[in-house]
Amino acid sequence: MIRVALAAAVRDLPRAAGLAYEPKFDGHRLVVVRSAAEVTLQARSGRIVTSAFPDLAAAALQLPAGTVLDGEVVVWHAGRTDFALVQRRAAATAARAAVLAQSLPASYAAFDVLELAGLDVRARPYERRRTLLVDLLLPLGPPLQPVPMTTDPELAATWYETLPASGIEGLVVKRLDQAYPAGRRGWQKLRHTDVRDAAVVGYTGTPRRPLALVLVLPVGDQTPLVSSPLTAALRREVAEAAAARGAAGRAAEPRAAEPRAAEPRATVTAIGLGEVPYRTLDPPLTAEVRHTSARHPPPEVIRLRTDL
Repeated sequence: MIRVALAAAVRDLPRAAGLAYEPKFDGHRLVVVRSAAEVTLQARSGRIVTSAFPDLAAAALQLPAGTVLDGEVVVWHAGRTDFALVQRRAAATAARAAVLAQSLPASYAAFDVLELAGLDVRARPYERRRTLLVDLLLPLGPPLQPVPMTTDPELAATWYETLPASGIEGLVVKRLDQAYPAGRRGWQKLRHTDVRDAAVVGYTGTPRRPLALVLVLPVGDQTPLVSSPLTAALRREVAEAAAARGAAGRAAEPRAAEPRAAEPRATVTAIGLGEVPYRTLDPPLTAEVRHTSARHPPPEVIRLRTDL
């Protein structure tokens, strides 16, 4: 498994010498590994998703053997990136993926190169890796493309204000002299909304009808919180994701047919509800949530990020 670099959220645009700014594309994180024999596509979680994106795998065969890229897979629709369509592509079976590759072709927004022609370049400064990335991908063209980059904070501010119409959700900021921070939050990200990634450690309700998510936010005392009620669409997503990850747990009054002894039990304190039983998820999912603090209304779940 290749450990990818992560980004810490910031509220204001960093401005300093030696910084680079990139648009933050709204898609699924994807590592492209071109070996001597084949192409492997890895999600941020380490899961292999090659079969879901056969069009990108075929395009990546143009890369020299021993190349590893880090980036985002996106689907463009009506002039903007569409996250829901990326989710649809990622969830497709191998047979369905071949059809969707024709009707909903994927694009790869590459923002880093980790290995080139068998040489590990992660220790080199970002500025040098960026040059290697551009030199590698520009001759190939779509669907493999380097993300735009600028060192001008004023242009970055303009991007931040104008690119949301294209589905860009913010900016990622990196130091020009920085090595690739594998597995660490060594980059910074500025989003347009007060949205955070939260770990989904469980859910209330039943496996077929989840009602709310049990979340751990990346800030504060790490006390689990219960989200606001899920929409019908999110309930379906959570049910599918829970089934895929082997969700376990126990409802307040489980059916007699359910194997009670094999299911771990947990409770969480919910505002206005007291102790609430929930079913655990292992490993956790990741969700984007809108939330202020534990003294305010429960976090609102915007969407699951099943690519993580």
